[in-house]
Amino acid sequence: MELSTFWFILIAVLWVGYLVLEGFDFGVGMLVGALAQDDKERRVLINTIGPLWDGNEVWLLVAGGATFAAFPEWYATLFSGFYLPLLLILVALIVRGVAFEYRGKRNDATWRRNWDIAIVASSALPALLWGVALANIVHGVPINADKEYAGNFFDLLHPYALLGGLVTLSVFFVHGAIFVTLKTVGDIRLRAKSLALRSGMVAAVLAVAFIVWTGFDQDKAMVWVLGLIAAAAFVMAFVATVADRDGWAFFATSATIALVTIMLFVGLFPDVMPSSLNPAWNLTTSNASSTHYTLVIMSWVAVIFTPIVLMYQGWSYWVFRQRIGVHHIPAETVVR
Repeated sequence: MELSTFWFILIAVLWVGYLVLEGFDFGVGMLVGALAQDDKERRVLINTIGPLWDGNEVWLLVAGGATFAAFPEWYATLFSGFYLPLLLILVALIVRGVAFEYRGKRNDATWRRNWDIAIVASSALPALLWGVALANIVHGVPINADKEYAGNFFDLLHPYALLGGLVTLSVFFVHGAIFVTLKTVGDIRLRAKSLALRSGMVAAVLAVAFIVWTGFDQDKAMVWVLGLIAAAAFVMAFVATVADRDGWAFFATSATIALVTIMLFVGLFPDVMPSSLNPAWNLTTSNASSTHYTLVIMSWVAVIFTPIVLMYQGWSYWVFRQRIGVHHIPAETVVR
C-alpha cells in the first residue's frame, strides 16, 4: 500500500471518530433546548458530556493537522473554497465551549438562558454545516486547472449538499437523544427515549434518501453495500431503543454514522476532492500528497502516539460511565 493511500485511510478513520463522538455532543447540545424542562435538567444534560466534549474535538484537530501535512494541496483548496462555512463552524465551536464554561458562573436565570440558547445554536450549526461540507467534497466542486477553487459560497448550497446537512443534523440529534437515554435516569431518560424514536423517523427518511442519491452519484458497488448496512444499523437502533437496550442502541447509531462516513470516503477514493469542471483537474491521493519522506515521518509519529491517545480517551469514557439524574444536582451547585 502506498503511504498516500494509508494516510487517506487514516484521515477517514479520524473523521469517523470525530463524527461519531462529536455527533452525540452536538445532539446533546441541541437537546438542551428541545428536551430539558428546567435548569436542573439542562445541567444534567450538560454534565453527561461535560468530561468528554473537549476530548472529542481533538479528533477534528488531528484530522485537520493530518490533512495539512499529508495532503497540502487538498488542505489549501478545501480551506480556500470552504472558507466561510469552515469559519462559521470554528466560531460556533468557540461559542459552544465558552457557553459550557460560563453558563454556571452566575446564578441568574437570564444569564443561563442566554448561554443555553448559545449552546443550542452552536451545536446545531456545525451539525448542519459538516454534512454540507462532506457532501460537497464527495460530489465535487468547481476546481480549475491550477488546483484552486473557482466557485463561490452559493455553489456549495445545491440540493445534494443541503440534504447531506439535514442528514447530519437529524442523525446527530437522534444520536444525542440515545446517548442521553444511556447516561441518565428518571423522567429525563424516558422523554429522551420517546424523542429519539419520534425524531428518528425523520432522520431515517432523510438518511435513506441521501444514501440512495450517493449510491447513484458514485456508482460503486461498495458504496451501496455500506449504505445498506448503515440503514440496517439505524433500524437496529430503533429496535434496541424500544427494548430498553440503551448500550446497543448507542452502538447502532454510532455504527450508522461510521458506516455512512466510510461510504463517503469509499465513494471519494482515489480522489480527495473531485472537480465538477473537468475530471482531469481532480485532486487525488497522488497529485495532492506530500513527499514520501514527509509521509514516512508522519507514519512513525502516528504509530507511536495514536495508541496512547486512544487508551487515554477510552479510560476517560470508562471513568465517567455512570448514569446521572436530577437528584445528583444540588440546587445551589455551580456547573463548571
